[in-house]
Amino acid sequence: MLAIVAPGQGAQSPGFLNPWLEESRFAAGLSKLSEVSGTDLAHYGTEADADTIRDTAIAQPLLVAAGLLAAAELFPDPAQAYPRIGVVAGHSVGEITAAAGVGVISSEQAMVFVAERGQAMAAASAARPTSMTAVIGGKPDEVLAAIERHGLTPANNNGSGQIVAAGTTEQLAALAGDPPPRARLIPLSVAGAFHTVHMEPAVARLAELASGIATQDPRTRLLSNADGQVVGDGREVLDRLVRQVAAPVRWDLCLEAMAGLGVTGLLELPPAGTLTGIAKRNLKGVELFALNTPDQLAEARAFIDQHGDAAAGPAVGTEAAG
Repeated sequence: MLAIVAPGQGAQSPGFLNPWLEESRFAAGLSKLSEVSGTDLAHYGTEADADTIRDTAIAQPLLVAAGLLAAAELFPDPAQAYPRIGVVAGHSVGEITAAAGVGVISSEQAMVFVAERGQAMAAASAARPTSMTAVIGGKPDEVLAAIERHGLTPANNNGSGQIVAAGTTEQLAALAGDPPPRARLIPLSVAGAFHTVHMEPAVARLAELASGIATQDPRTRLLSNADGQVVGDGREVLDRLVRQVAAPVRWDLCLEAMAGLGVTGLLELPPAGTLTGIAKRNLKGVELFALNTPDQLAEARAFIDQHGDAAAGPAVGTEAAG
């Protein structure tokens, strides 16, 4: 069974779109999505430096556009692709890529939504100094106890000894001075405490926008960051995208769901590497493919031929929302 996954913020790197813009269809699509989102995606994906593309309002539309356009290169005919894909998931903002990829919303709707999401989260982050720290290793219960002790939120649970704590800079400093046993702390270069109560103002803005967006039910299995469950109702998918901005990402549960479904191959859309790295530690025996450049497309299609199953996905609407 084939899984397709889309990375979240932090996966971007300077110039990562350079090779893709040599593909005429990709370049034309990027120009269109730039216009829709009000962001010069070609510039930010080829010329901007790391500090510039770290900005939430830039990184998020850049990531969603890259994933959607690479998927279009990989699957020129979505109708033929859907039956071969067993399950789709996205990490954090990658959930928007995933939702558009399985037909819940259009690419244009996705870009409007993610542009507003990025701006709203950036505004929420500016209200108070907040950030995130990855906690690597340690016993899960001791890590979670330390995070709770300092009033922080386990904003990302990525499985296999990787939990991301988020909160105010003061709370994170206290955690650094009182870390859980046998754990290593890595401060993340992000603009705020994403997926925590600090993002509630962004939820309100996105809920208003979402009320005017039409949805369709997913064309294949789509997992939710909230609980790793398959969500089969398009409106529920969009509602969850809104709420997830201020709720923890349970990627560990998404990984468990993939294992339970019998995934044999996982392909990560560009900019790839983060999620295949996590999967390497958590999905033993599953073959992995990190798609980063168009010269990998032929190999990626062979990978899909190997793991894609015409009977993998459910008929539309056959699985209830989780």
